[in-house]
Amino acid sequence: MTIDHAAMLQGMRKGWDAAMGLRWVKATLDELVAEIEIGDVHRQQYGLVHGGVHAGLIEVLCSAGAAMNAMARGQGGAVGLENHTSFVRAAREGTIRGVARPIERGRRTQVWEAEVRDGDGQLLATGRVRLLCLEAGEQVAKKPAMASPGGADRG
Repeated sequence: MTIDHAAMLQGMRKGWDAAMGLRWVKATLDELVAEIEIGDVHRQQYGLVHGGVHAGLIEVLCSAGAAMNAMARGQGGAVGLENHTSFVRAAREGTIRGVARPIERGRRTQVWEAEVRDGDGQLLATGRVRLLCLEAGEQVAKKPAMASPGGADRG
């Protein structure tokens, strides 16, 4: 049976996720999906969705997926090591949807891949994130790693 943690993650939103209005749609160990309804806060000076929104959505999805997988095997979470985002097409409005899936789920590192699409299904951005799995109690920025995917360090 596949467990969907989307409601749990939605209830834990804070920081960037909350500021961007991120809405969790699906969150399993094999696939994560989230949406953002575009507003003024998401646009750069030319009225286009800022590239940081795409890169941030990719980072959130991949980090949460890696953290969930790490914690499922008793580790303390995951932190991002690299985020490579490529911008394919511009958007100005509507809802963007990101989908992330694992490429490799190793004991110490994981690699996840994500796509961001608009409401018409047009590809806007792709990304790949490499993450370091933390042992329980391991420190991140002078504090113990969080024990929940919503608290996982994202970069």
